[in-house]
Amino acid sequence: MTSATPAASYTARRRFNKDLLRSLVLWLIFLPLTFIVIVPVLYMFSMAFTLESNQLKFPIEWIPQPMTLSNFIKILVDPQLPIVRWFTNSLIIASVGTGIIIFLSTLSGYAFARLEFPGKNLIFSLLLFSLMIPAAVTLIPVFLLLRDLKLLNSYHAIWWPAAASVTGIFLMRQHFYAIPGELEDAARVDGAGRFRIYWQICLPLVRGAMMALFIFTFLGLWNDLFWPLIVLSDRAALTLPVGLLVIQQGSYVQRGLAFAGAFIASVPVLIFYAFFQRKIIAGITTAGLAGR
Repeated sequence: MTSATPAASYTARRRFNKDLLRSLVLWLIFLPLTFIVIVPVLYMFSMAFTLESNQLKFPIEWIPQPMTLSNFIKILVDPQLPIVRWFTNSLIIASVGTGIIIFLSTLSGYAFARLEFPGKNLIFSLLLFSLMIPAAVTLIPVFLLLRDLKLLNSYHAIWWPAAASVTGIFLMRQHFYAIPGELEDAARVDGAGRFRIYWQICLPLVRGAMMALFIFTFLGLWNDLFWPLIVLSDRAALTLPVGLLVIQQGSYVQRGLAFAGAFIASVPVLIFYAFFQRKIIAGITTAGLAGR
């Protein structure tokens, strides 16, 4: 067995030093960013278990003394703050809305990728152009349309304006483009119709893109504050983010209740991320790599 030549040893050592330097630079960049993100979350968790009388205490007690559940007990039993109902509303809105968006996005993406019909490219170009229109421009027209359709103060006012997700359509179109046409030809020879080809042949092949779209859509609907605040007025129909604003209303803000409500709203998202962390990262890195 021959020993490594001096040139090879020098090259390997140089590569190792370069990788070490790169890792060090990345740590120096991302460690402060991680600190900036994590500290507010830790502060929220700490204040959720802190007595109201100690909320403004300085320096901050990251481990409250004494630690209490009174904020959670009060917010869960107060009839004026139906946070369990708000939590259920957010879960229903996010789940059903995500299902609608995924179904319509996959159906539209399949049509734009695999079908030929007059004006296909023009319609798709108009859809992409709509991404450049600020949401504030369409805010009043959409609100007036929902008012005329008598859909305000209902979940339909949240679901249907978000149903035509241009981003979802574009994402699914790109992945449907990557499917070989021979699979459709073989299914067509076996007597499969167009919808069956879409449902049983093509849809399972884009499961990864669907999972990425599901994650981003669900989290977006769960965390949405602006639009539910506008279209929902019934206190019992509010979503959890809007309900957190209700907790902070009044001349005296009870910080403990606000932090407890934020804790309840954040924990499901953190658990969701813990289970789907790899899928989220894969969705971010591969969303634009498929298709043409």
